[in-house]
Amino acid sequence: MSIGLRELRRKPLRFGAAGAALVLLTVLLLLLGGLLDGLYLGSTGALRAQQADLITYSADAKKSLIRSRIDEAERRQVEAVPGVEQVDGLGVALLGANVPGQSDVASAAVIGYQGGVRGVPDPPAPGRAYADRRLEAAGVEVGQTLLLGPQREPLEVVGWVDDTSYLLQGGLWVEPGTWRSILASARPDATLADGTFQALAVTTAPGADPAQVAAAIDGATGGATTTVTRDDAIAALPGLREQSSTFTSIIAVTLLVAGLVVALFFALLTLERTGLYGVFKAIGASTGQIFSGVVAQAVVLGALSFLFGAGAAWLLSLPIPAAVPLQLEPNRVVVTGVALVAMAVAGSVFSLRRVVKIDPASAIG
Repeated sequence: MSIGLRELRRKPLRFGAAGAALVLLTVLLLLLGGLLDGLYLGSTGALRAQQADLITYSADAKKSLIRSRIDEAERRQVEAVPGVEQVDGLGVALLGANVPGQSDVASAAVIGYQGGVRGVPDPPAPGRAYADRRLEAAGVEVGQTLLLGPQREPLEVVGWVDDTSYLLQGGLWVEPGTWRSILASARPDATLADGTFQALAVTTAPGADPAQVAAAIDGATGGATTTVTRDDAIAALPGLREQSSTFTSIIAVTLLVAGLVVALFFALLTLERTGLYGVFKAIGASTGQIFSGVVAQAVVLGALSFLFGAGAAWLLSLPIPAAVPLQLEPNRVVVTGVALVAMAVAGSVFSLRRVVKIDPASAIG
């Protein structure tokens, strides 16, 4: 191992080609992962912020918040189900927001809620809203009055909240009456009666089984509702599964390419060192001792390439406009680093077969 590390220190340029390739692959992996995380977090914030265990939709909505309708009678049926501790109404309206001093219309999700949302205070007064910080990039400031929808309904921003956007649109959290008014103004065909929400956020009692409570809710409403866990509600958001599977496949293929790059590099390096390895074996070095040096070189090469690649990815992310949903999450960075080093080690293992077959006499001769 010490010989391998000494060679790496004294002749770093020998490893330059493989290192450069791994740096570029690291940049690609982190940017792809950042886009995947940005799309996921930007689409699911409003649901992830819910403290509720279950989300109840109308049965014909197919788990779509916008298409769902839950009236007061159905809500009372849900509240009467054993194991239900709290029920909060939830609704959303997707529309454009005219920001003072800005020529471009910002995309916003006006979310009517009654409470039970992590990081969001109790509902503000009518005509006011807590704005998600995603809207800050569109020029929104606390104290401004935004004009929403085709009828330019006024809405005053009274504070910031974080990570609460919905389908990549910055959330504007309002009390239910304000939400219904804005929804009716923007879409007269979607006017809702007082007490009607698009969905219900249901918190189960301590010790209750959410799956059993969900089944009981749908039974109590006579099949008029579909109740799922919060995670299932998130997974049902349009396009989320497709985005995740596509980016995950690309990331997996990129990691495989990284392993192949290292495998090819160390295979060629082992071929060049056949005579040297023959000498090592002739003086008593074991295959394990020789190969430990190869693995050590792979670990150092992978780790250093990742560090340089992570720095390059961070620099490249700085000029990217806020409209691009790129978020370099610490967890993603750590997982990518570990995976890249692991693939580098796995690639170096392919040279083990060649090392084992080296015959000292023939190699030296």
